[in-house]
Amino acid sequence: MRGIPGIMLKQLALVVSFSLLCSLMAALTLVPMMSSIFMADPRTLHRGLFGKIFNLSERIFLLVENEYKQLLAYALSHKFIVCIVSVSIFAATLPLSKYVGSEFMPASDESEVRVELELELGSRLDVVHDAYKKVEETIRESVPEALCIAGSVGGSGFRAGGGHTAEFRIPLVERGKRKRSSEEVASSLRGKLKKIPGVKIRTRPGQGLFFMRLGNENQGKILVEVRGYDFDVGDELARLVSEKMKEVEGIEEIKVSRETGVPEEMINIDRSKAYDMKLSVSKIANALQTAITGTGAGYFREGGNEYKIVVKVKDADRMRIGDILDLKISNGEGDPVVLKNVVTTTPRYGSVKIDRKNQERIISVSGELAGRDLGAVTAELKQKLDSIPLRKDFSVIIGGDYDEQKKAFAELMVGLALALCLVYMVMACQYESLKDPLIVMFSVPFAATGVILTLFLSRTTFNIQSYIGCIILGGIVVNNAIILVDHINLLRRRDGMPLAESVKEAGKRRLRPILMTTLTTVIGLFPLALGLGDGGDAQAPMARALIGGLTSSTLITLVLIPVVYYIFENRGSNADDV
Repeated sequence: MRGIPGIMLKQLALVVSFSLLCSLMAALTLVPMMSSIFMADPRTLHRGLFGKIFNLSERIFLLVENEYKQLLAYALSHKFIVCIVSVSIFAATLPLSKYVGSEFMPASDESEVRVELELELGSRLDVVHDAYKKVEETIRESVPEALCIAGSVGGSGFRAGGGHTAEFRIPLVERGKRKRSSEEVASSLRGKLKKIPGVKIRTRPGQGLFFMRLGNENQGKILVEVRGYDFDVGDELARLVSEKMKEVEGIEEIKVSRETGVPEEMINIDRSKAYDMKLSVSKIANALQTAITGTGAGYFREGGNEYKIVVKVKDADRMRIGDILDLKISNGEGDPVVLKNVVTTTPRYGSVKIDRKNQERIISVSGELAGRDLGAVTAELKQKLDSIPLRKDFSVIIGGDYDEQKKAFAELMVGLALALCLVYMVMACQYESLKDPLIVMFSVPFAATGVILTLFLSRTTFNIQSYIGCIILGGIVVNNAIILVDHINLLRRRDGMPLAESVKEAGKRRLRPILMTTLTTVIGLFPLALGLGDGGDAQAPMARALIGGLTSSTLITLVLIPVVYYIFENRGSNADDV
């Protein structure tokens, strides 16, 4: 797999594959040897306290097995009712999927809160610092869970910003030592910081996948990209997009990446006057560049060191534009010409920076999610954005987490399809049949019933981790059906049992290992499903999907697979009496 799923799944796939290979080797060698030693005398199992527990559990299992055999007899007598009920249960849970919601990565408590401040462009540093101190005081009073408060004014590191900005990073104590989650801390702090006048403040919990957001100042989970060349049109479209985002419930703290307000002078060259005075455009431009920023005029070497010589007007950055344009340059005939005679100036406000993506100018409009999942918010936002009229050379694209989610889900869909195909091919080789593996594969769709119900009841979104759980389910939900179908074939081939009797007897004999394999997997995943500890929420959706899918698939296939097997194997006149 490529992209984010490939990065996240590679280690998981290697660990699971290697551990299963090792367990296979142990099952084929170590387990038979230990069984021959510890189970040489079966009477040892019935002695002492352990023997009492064993005898009690044995009686309980015998009772359950006999009841299950009677249930199979009833199911075989009402084959089509069983099939209809199973399909109905599956169909009834599908509509719940639209209430599950979807997102790229599950929200995780990473014990951190971030606060970003933004004042009016061009604000003095002392004004920014005063606002910074007010925010810091509010944080100290409102966040007793903070380990420390790390902050900076202006740009820092790779996320260089203007002097009118500041930011805080607030590490929190471990999750088990505080009552509030990082999301709750951020939400409470957001309400209190809004009371500080004259400052735009964005508050959010720490977010994972740092390498994805490296260098991107707009770290909101909702990100809309306005692409196009013209500045004015782009700014207008960004304003319209921002207004549409405000209309969508669940989007807060909207921010536009392109900030305008830096005062600048636009110098325009009058080409007709320049021609009359025998000056070229390039010569005028070079003269202005030399005066303001300087022009290299060679190198000075001394003692093995080399220094670049730059010619410029002294203190040009402190001069007024009129004083600079009073300078004279020589025309083609050597006559001096004052710059203001061939140029005009226009005051305007420019952008702090210009972002580009794929060689296109881009404006990013970002926002934070609040109370809704990414899929629901994005679906509503799409409808709003479709109403914005666009010029031919402009486009509005939803990017960020949504774009990564689309790419990741496409990759994972291919992985799921390939996994199911490989599982079927392996079973076809082992069974030396195309029909028996097809019977076993009937257990796969019913895993979706448990996945949807579990995610719905636990209020878990469908994300990359949930999808990984579904791919793993494709390989393990068939195990119970394999055990059952294989034993039915064994009884028919070795003991010559009739079809109906072999189905019921195999179900009775294989019920115990089926329940054991399912329960051990479910119980083993249960701590992970609770999402305990810092960052535990990130892996919990995978465990929940596995538990729900495996449980529902086992309960349904304990009845459905024997019935499907009976239907496939039954041939008209050769039908056995149930």
